[in-house]
Amino acid sequence: MKYFSLVWAQLFRSRTRTLLTLLSVVAAFLLFGMLDSVRVAFSSGGSVEGANRLVVASRLSITQSLPIRLETQIRQVSGVRDVTYGMWFGGIYQDPKNFFPNFSVAPNYFDVYRELQIDPAQLQDWQQTRTGAIVGETLAKQFGWKIGDTIPLQATIFPRGGSNDWPLELKGIYRSKDRALAANEERQLMMNWKYFDESNDYIKNQVSWYTVTLDNPEQSSRVAQAIDAISANSDHETKTQTESAFQQAFVKQFADIGMIVTSIMGAVFFTLLLLTGNTMAQTVRERVPELATLKTLGFKDSTVLTLVMVESVLLIGLGGLIGMGLAALILPAISPKSMGMLPPHVPTPTWLVGIVLIVVIGIVVGLLPALRAKRLKIVDALAGR
Repeated sequence: MKYFSLVWAQLFRSRTRTLLTLLSVVAAFLLFGMLDSVRVAFSSGGSVEGANRLVVASRLSITQSLPIRLETQIRQVSGVRDVTYGMWFGGIYQDPKNFFPNFSVAPNYFDVYRELQIDPAQLQDWQQTRTGAIVGETLAKQFGWKIGDTIPLQATIFPRGGSNDWPLELKGIYRSKDRALAANEERQLMMNWKYFDESNDYIKNQVSWYTVTLDNPEQSSRVAQAIDAISANSDHETKTQTESAFQQAFVKQFADIGMIVTSIMGAVFFTLLLLTGNTMAQTVRERVPELATLKTLGFKDSTVLTLVMVESVLLIGLGGLIGMGLAALILPAISPKSMGMLPPHVPTPTWLVGIVLIVVIGIVVGLLPALRAKRLKIVDALAGR
């Protein structure tokens, strides 16, 4: 655009006002980039097509348990390579603030979750120790645990012999193969499911979920349907889904991420519209004599309108791209510490929505001031009317 230098100069004519407005736009799009990334992450992964590992849980709610006898039936489904299972425990260590996922699992749990690497001798020791526990390396470092230490978990749901005390002996420490995910994957504790099942006072022969690996990922849809058919029309109907979809279902038990993000961003962008709209309107009011001069020099009404519109879109575009860029830099840094609640990067759909918002907000904000500039009468403007 041949008048770009003119637009750029006018944009930063009042530097303080422009920088403060830019800061508001940056903050809005930084917040959008991070929150919408969470929304996209939690709304993806619903299809089981092509998945190599599936999770089988209750169709009614992930808080509902399933009978242990389903393991044998699931193994008999054609295309199933291996099956493991786990039961949520929900214990606390020393203080409720020291939260980390802890559950009882089958002896072959680490055969299915091969990305969690553990010394074979430690794994065998854990399998042979009734009260044994395995923890992630990150968690062990956080609390200073070493092999042989006793971890005194306190039950919040499942007492043992009338007591909430569940002392466990640390027998193994595992590492995550993917170091980018280590901070999340290594903050877990596993105990023996058989010990939990025999010792807790309330529930017997139940698991929270089954994890299934497949011979051929291309058969995942068929296998999922076959597994769910086992419990159809029973009091424990199942829903077989991808691991990401299972995690989404867990979070949705507490809140609707999409609605929360939409509500917050709606309020943020409404405020941004008012703020930037006022800035552009004030800018045009202050430049009425200059705009009249441009028209006197032969600038067409459409050209004046375009200049103001480009300035508006440029203002929002600069702030928006800087904000989205900051989100792209911040997410990889804080994602490993978010316990899986934040994605490791800004997904493509969020970038696309962000660009559309930049253009739309820029046009909406600049439209009324631009129309005023277009309709400006040279004589009235120069006379100060």
